[in-house]
Parts: sequence; structure tokens; C-alpha cells
Amino acid sequence: MERRDFIKTLLLSGLAVKFTPEIFSQTTLPELSVAEGDSPAVITKEALKALGGMKRFVGRGDKVLIKPNIGWDRTPEMAACTNPEVVKALVEMAFEAGAKEVIVMDHTINQPKRCYIRSGIQNAAKEAGAKVLFAEEQRLKKVALKGEWLKEWEVFQDFLEVDKIINAPVAKVHSLSKVTLGMKNWLGAIGGSRNQLHQKIDQAMVDLAAFFKPTLTVLDGYRILFRNGPQGGRTSDTKLMKTVVAGTDPVAVDAYGATFFDYKPQELLFLKLAQDRGLGKFELEKVKIEKRKV
Repeated sequence: MERRDFIKTLLLSGLAVKFTPEIFSQTTLPELSVAEGDSPAVITKEALKALGGMKRFVGRGDKVLIKPNIGWDRTPEMAACTNPEVVKALVEMAFEAGAKEVIVMDHTINQPKRCYIRSGIQNAAKEAGAKVLFAEEQRLKKVALKGEWLKEWEVFQDFLEVDKIINAPVAKVHSLSKVTLGMKNWLGAIGGSRNQLHQKIDQAMVDLAAFFKPTLTVLDGYRILFRNGPQGGRTSDTKLMKTVVAGTDPVAVDAYGATFFDYKPQELLFLKLAQDRGLGKFELEKVKIEKRKV
């Protein structure tokens, strides 16, 4: 072997040693992680760990918005809103990853202050250092959504002025869409007459999901609302699943969440529409999933 070929071989070998582990780690990471355990905070952190950690999604100096479901004047035991411990864990991890600011907000159905306080989310998020904002009408901006059904709608500017959005819904049944998971959660990012969207709720959900494109979706399935959704009101309407599902594929996250209620993903129109739009996969057998128990 000539000297220059020998040096070239050494350099290529060195590069392989230096970069191959990182490349392989990126390609082998799951699209979906499912963590089960007794603590909502612990399983949230474990689900993120399985995906490669929050630093994979949040960079130093990022402004991050976490969008839980805070829509209802209900306590955590009623499972109408995202578990506050899940929200707190996400805020903590975002700061640990280097975020300069973390915002937590939602456009509620019931009176905002009561929803924020009674859900436990306001206190939990503030304890972790987040800025907790109410959805204010003066912050609405008509935006071209360019959806197949929703061409434009009023969106809260807060969602447009951040670097990363983490969608953090809770798993519940819904009278119109059968279930409310990640894609349905985007109705809390917009204003206007949201009840008009009920005419074509599946199409609206997909158009909104295509517009917002979250960096990460974390589904709270610790305690689910399997009856009288989406607001419930009795603990007897809930079921402890002690599960958090996280993923980079929002369609797959919702597909997995649908199984909590014994729905097959192909039974839900919005999942098929979302897959057809290229937003992800609802066929879970084609999704790389990692499951952990803690």
C-alpha cells in the first residue's frame, strides 16, 4: 500500500470510529416510547429517555411552549386535563436541556383561572420555572393554515413566536371524534368560533396538526377518561393506565392512545386522513416502539 493510501485509510478509519456510534444511535432511536409506572413524573422522564432525551428536541437558548389540555374545571383525579406532574416533568427537562424560557398555556373551555388552578397545572408549571400564560384574545392573529378544509383561522401568537412546541394532551373519549388525543389538542391553540369546527372535526384536527407540527408529542395516559368525555366529572369515569406515550410521530402517538379505549387505529377517520397527508403512520406494526416499566 502506498503511503498516501495508507494515510487515507487511517483518516477514514478515524472518522468511522469518531462518528459511527452517533450515527447508529440516531438511526436506532425509536419513533415511539411507552413507559409504565406508578409515578407520572418518572414515567414521563423515562419515555423521553427512551427517545434519546430532551436534548434531542430542545437546544440551548430555545424558547419552548408546552401545550397541555387545561380545558376543564376539573381536578387531576377526574382525568379531564393533563396530569400536572407530567407537565412539571416536561418543564424541568426542557430547562435541563438548555431552554431559556418555557411557556405553558391553553385556550380553556371553562373559566380560565379556575381551570388553571383546579387542574393543578398552574402551580406545577410555575414550581418548575415555567411562565404560565392565559390565552388572550388580543394575541389572536388570523393565519393562513393552508389546510384542505381550514384555509385560515385565528391562532394565538404565542404559538407562532417560539422555537419549539411540545404537545402534551391527555387521553380521553370524545362524543364527536371518538377520542381526543394529540391532534384534537390543537383546538386549544386557536380562537374564534371553535364549535364551527365540529362540522368536520376530523378534517379540522388534521389541518391544525399539519400547521403546528410539534417537535414532540407526549400523551398523558396515566389516568384516562373512558366515559363522559371530554370533561367527565366523576372519578368513576376514569381508569388508571399508569402510562405515558411519547414520540416524534404524532399520528403514531394518537394511534397508540386509541388502543387504550379498545379502538383499532383504522377505525378513526382522523388517523387515516393524517397518514394520507404524510403526517405520520397509524399502522403501529410499522412503527419502531420501545416499551419500558419503571
